[in-house]
Amino acid sequence: MHAFILYSCIGLTHSGNDTDRLALLEVKASITHDPFGVLTTWNETIHFCRWHGVTCGRRHQRVTRLDLQSLELAGSISPHVGNLSFLREIYLQNNSLSSEIPQEIGRLSRLQNLQLENNSLSGEIPSNLSGCSQLLILFLGFNFLVGRIPEELGTLSKLRVLAIHRNNLTGAVPHTLSNLSSLESLSASSNNLNGTVPDFFGHLTNITYLALSENTLSGMIPPSIFNISSIRLFSVVGNSIQGTLPSNLGTTFPRLEYFLIDNNQFGGFIPVSISNASNIVELGMSGNQLHGTVPSLIKLSRLEKLVLGINHLGSGGVGDLSFFCDLTNATSLQVLQINKNNFGGMLPQCTANLSSSLELFFVSANKLFGRIPYGIGNLLNLWNLRLSANQFSGYIPLDLGKLQKLYELDMAMNSFAGNVPSSLGNLTQLTKLYLSYNNLQGNIPSSLAKCSHLMILSLGYNDLSGFIPQEVIAKSSSIVALSLNNNRFSGSLPQEVGNLINLEYLFVSENMLSGKIPANLGQCVRLEYLEMQRNFFQGEIPSSLSSLRGIIEVHLSQNNLSGTIPEFLARFKFLQYLNLSNNNFEGIVPIEGVFKNATMTSVKGNSKLCGGIPEFQLPKCKPQHSNKRRLSTTLKLIICLTGGLLGVTFALASLYLCFFKRKRKVHTSSDSERFLKVSYRSLLKATDGFSSANLLGTGSFGSVYKGLLEYGETTVAIKVLNLVRSGASKSFFAECEALKNIRHRNLVKVLSVCSGSDYRGFDFKALVYEFMVNGSLDAWLHPTPTVGETNQRSRSLTLSQRLNIAIDVAMALEYLHHQCEVPIVHCDVKPSNVLLNADMIGHLGDFGLARFLPRAAKNFSGNQSSSVGVKGTIGYTPPEYGMGHEVWTKGDTYSYGILLLEMFTGKTPTDIMFQGTSNLPNFVKAALPHHVVEVLDPILCHEKEEREVSTNNASCEDSLRVHNKMEESLISILEIGVACSAELQRERLDICDVVTGMCLIRNKLRAYRICE
Repeated sequence: MHAFILYSCIGLTHSGNDTDRLALLEVKASITHDPFGVLTTWNETIHFCRWHGVTCGRRHQRVTRLDLQSLELAGSISPHVGNLSFLREIYLQNNSLSSEIPQEIGRLSRLQNLQLENNSLSGEIPSNLSGCSQLLILFLGFNFLVGRIPEELGTLSKLRVLAIHRNNLTGAVPHTLSNLSSLESLSASSNNLNGTVPDFFGHLTNITYLALSENTLSGMIPPSIFNISSIRLFSVVGNSIQGTLPSNLGTTFPRLEYFLIDNNQFGGFIPVSISNASNIVELGMSGNQLHGTVPSLIKLSRLEKLVLGINHLGSGGVGDLSFFCDLTNATSLQVLQINKNNFGGMLPQCTANLSSSLELFFVSANKLFGRIPYGIGNLLNLWNLRLSANQFSGYIPLDLGKLQKLYELDMAMNSFAGNVPSSLGNLTQLTKLYLSYNNLQGNIPSSLAKCSHLMILSLGYNDLSGFIPQEVIAKSSSIVALSLNNNRFSGSLPQEVGNLINLEYLFVSENMLSGKIPANLGQCVRLEYLEMQRNFFQGEIPSSLSSLRGIIEVHLSQNNLSGTIPEFLARFKFLQYLNLSNNNFEGIVPIEGVFKNATMTSVKGNSKLCGGIPEFQLPKCKPQHSNKRRLSTTLKLIICLTGGLLGVTFALASLYLCFFKRKRKVHTSSDSERFLKVSYRSLLKATDGFSSANLLGTGSFGSVYKGLLEYGETTVAIKVLNLVRSGASKSFFAECEALKNIRHRNLVKVLSVCSGSDYRGFDFKALVYEFMVNGSLDAWLHPTPTVGETNQRSRSLTLSQRLNIAIDVAMALEYLHHQCEVPIVHCDVKPSNVLLNADMIGHLGDFGLARFLPRAAKNFSGNQSSSVGVKGTIGYTPPEYGMGHEVWTKGDTYSYGILLLEMFTGKTPTDIMFQGTSNLPNFVKAALPHHVVEVLDPILCHEKEEREVSTNNASCEDSLRVHNKMEESLISILEIGVACSAELQRERLDICDVVTGMCLIRNKLRAYRICE
């Protein structure tokens, strides 16, 4: 009898063990991607209790813990996990798991810890999680969960931590959560929760962490919440909450560390008692309606961030900033923002004694006056200093040159006098310098040439004089905006202005500049606003300015310009205002384009003009009949006839030579650009009969061959269309139409086209491109090992190369979207369509799917249907195209985002790991910002390690700084990629913002000599 009972117990135990083993195998089967191979240990050779991530209890040998966190696993969570009935802990966070949370988890009555954050889980939160009655910790943040917070969660009486932030949850916070008497932390930020902040939170006396930021909550904070003495973090940032703060805030919250109420509608005063909360690390109150004085903060020695901007604080008088001296005790202070308030008085001398950790210091848009305190250069870690829109006076301190980490210096709209100190040239990382609207005198210091990363240089509305330094212009090719207007500059505008290929704003009006308008200003093809009025410029408007097709405003009035008004001004589609008044122009005024509207165009004060629309009130253009005119006409006629006869003779001679010698010639167009003349025969010979040995690749509509043209020995790439394929002819004409009028350093250059027939009489169409010796970006990102190639890294891209190529592609798209006469949507942005020349400069090619877009519809965000179907390549095509949305620029932005993520993760969007709702953007998003290394291309990780080793000889501080800067930059790059590839179209970045952001990242890396 005893033996039978023993045998039965053993049998039951084995049965339970087998249930766990089978359940674990089902969990493994639901995982579709296991890059580290951790689940290979889940096999029959060892007991399942020894499988990776599995922990069993000693007594019954049943699974009590499942830990597979941070392993880049993809797939779904198997419902069979509910059969692990002894399970107490589940750790699956920081993976790429998708699909819904299985309802079967609700059967785990022993479960205490469930962590699923940082995945791609969708659907609603299962209401039957209430069956996990022992649950203590529930982490579901950073997923794609929808619906309401289940009321049933209120039955989890032992729950201590509930984290549901960064999802798409809706509705109000259910009142049933008032039963969670053990709750210590509730994080529900970044959802779409509405209603008011529930008053029952005041009864949860154990709560220490309450985060409800970035929702749509309204009403007032219930007074009972301010009586929770255990609170350490209170955050309601970015809602519509009103009311005032209680006077005893610092007393009732004695343990407070983070108090964040930014961007709401709070009014009243900052409580004097706030200083009693001596543990505060971050105090954020910006973007409200607070007024009065800032109380003493002398006890807040742990303070790292004080953000009070955009309120009504201060009296406008002396003493408003007395609390600054209190902050000298805060030795870890990093951020101090009091901008856009009513603070008056002077910056106290103790400002120079603030923490050397200070990085952001914003006091702009107040009523401050007097000199900048001596010793401001002590704040060595400052990277953003904003003092603008005050009444500061005196000289600009020389020791600002010590702040060598500054990226932005804004001192505009004050009363600073004296010279621009040459010490500012030491700020080699500077990207923005605002000194406009002051009383500055003297010359622009040539030392600013060392600030080679400047994007904005604003010196307008001062009393500066002398010549504009050529060296400053020549070495600042990154400048986007150059403002020198309303000064006393003399001499000519330097020819080096043509080097500013990124220039969008050029303001040099109201100076004493003379000479001609530089012809190479036409190289600034991104220019949108040109102001040169009230100077002494002379001569004609250069014909080279015809390349400024994206120009919006042109101001050339009150100069000494002469000649005729160029016809190309009438062809500028985006030109909204043109002022040519008070010059010496002559001849006919055009009547097209901007000249159709007298409110958009001014030509008054030019006495020799005629014609134009009636509103200009100019005389009609009449032919002149003087003898001199007739003589001139006769001479011109003789010259034309003579030239014509010579031309005919030359043409006949040329035909004669062509007929007998049968040589190919090069035709020179009117704009001096050379186009090759090719035929089917010449292309056949150039490619050895379209030999497979010369095949570079195949695409949707044809094949690309490498060819060597017989004459000139020009190596080219020849795209031969497969006209049997439906749409190939349409692709050919689309590409010809797109490429004939566009020109940019980052677009593949078309050299010629060939449309005719082959030797069999079949139609033949081909395009001849500039040959890119380094092939496609795709071949570099995903190299195919060749025979004898043992070093995989011999053909790989460095961080610097990837960043430069990404910027090249972004600039090409910016040109297509914003600078072409008619905006062009590429429709097929992907690595195989990005080609690299000998200098590894990226060129966007293959315009076979390109579409011209009416300017008004450029950023159309509706759901207009299209009969054309999906445009582009699977994985890179934006989701809205699959639902019939018309092509638009935001579609290219999506494709660029996917390309950018692929460049830095090494994963294609069609990787096998991306199934169901999982995709490349979600995979990267889940890893940001703390696990970025886990998603990076291993080659970049290896480079990162090598760079860290190479800095071992440097100080630990320098090595750490380089490491941190590199990781910060990689995070920023991936964040841009995620933002570009957002599923919600309104959340995608504009490509102009992408270019600016990527260039800023490159400038930062260059400053640390990480990126060349």
